[in-house]
Amino acid sequence: MIKSSNIPQVNIQNLDKVVHAFFHFVFTSLWFLFFRKQFSNFKISKLLIISVGFSLFFGILIEILQELCTTTRHADVFDVLANFSGATLAVLVIMLLNKYNKLDTFN
Repeated sequence: MIKSSNIPQVNIQNLDKVVHAFFHFVFTSLWFLFFRKQFSNFKISKLLIISVGFSLFFGILIEILQELCTTTRHADVFDVLANFSGATLAVLVIMLLNKYNKLDTFN
């Protein structure tokens, strides 16, 4: 049996930013799918803007609450930028899939 103290620790610099980007990629994608299902008469471009808006609002709110409501966590502008990067990547992937599958136009 291996003791947990014998397992080498891996320290990847800025891994938390990658995690932020990944979560907001998923978060934005899920909001888009939800809005696409609920408001099928809306243009995809409008649904994408709303989805990114929700994602960014949530990310900024969490950062503000971390700063104001905890003593062990602090707000980080780079976390917000990572959130925006993930949301932007989600938009790009959705646009590419949309173009490839010709689901709707972006007019």
